[in-house]
Amino acid sequence: MSASEVGETTTKEMTFAEKQAERLKRLRSLHTARNEARTHNHQEVVAEEARNKLPANYEAKRRQAEWIMEDQKKREESAKEGKDYDRVKLLNISAVEAERLERKKKKKNPDQGFSTYEQATVRQYNRLVKNMPTADMELYEQQKQKYGDAFYGGPNVIIHGMHKDRREAVDKMVDDLEGQIAKRAKYSRRRTHNDDADIDYINERNAKFNKKLERFYGEHTAEIKQNLERGTAI
Repeated sequence: MSASEVGETTTKEMTFAEKQAERLKRLRSLHTARNEARTHNHQEVVAEEARNKLPANYEAKRRQAEWIMEDQKKREESAKEGKDYDRVKLLNISAVEAERLERKKKKKNPDQGFSTYEQATVRQYNRLVKNMPTADMELYEQQKQKYGDAFYGGPNVIIHGMHKDRREAVDKMVDDLEGQIAKRAKYSRRRTHNDDADIDYINERNAKFNKKLERFYGEHTAEIKQNLERGTAI
């Protein structure tokens, strides 16, 4: 075999080896891409399952919490600069929008009286939230970093024993409950007894029931009651 033939054979063998190396390189790249796709799909499945376990209004609550935190931060910055935050905020909106917000503020939380027990509970909740003190944002961020995912809780999160109640928070809760009890006592006081009123009850509960019947059916049963009292009922 001549020298030229040996060189051509060596060149062909090197070319085949390079092709093999290229194929192996592509194969490893495909394996890596497949593993990355598999990992990514698994992460998406876990994230979607976690989202499905969250409450239906979780996203709205989260956006509201973020807006409140941002608004509180801007309010504190304006207070440090000696500016009125409400006035500064009004400077960045149009007159039409400012008028709409003013009308909305006047219509907010109208006292419609008692309608249903559900609405009464909602009104009490909003009233209690409005009377809550300003949140300590530094403590909020510290607890958020400390508890991680357990900070917001959830159906599969055990938070019992993780949080420690502060003495100041307990005192605030006690003061609030005592205030509610004192306010409730004004509306549940015992009514003055009328000695001249007819006694048609056997106890206080029966007296309340009779008053309720009289309020709803008194005008329809007045004649029957008179006949029974006179003894002329048929």
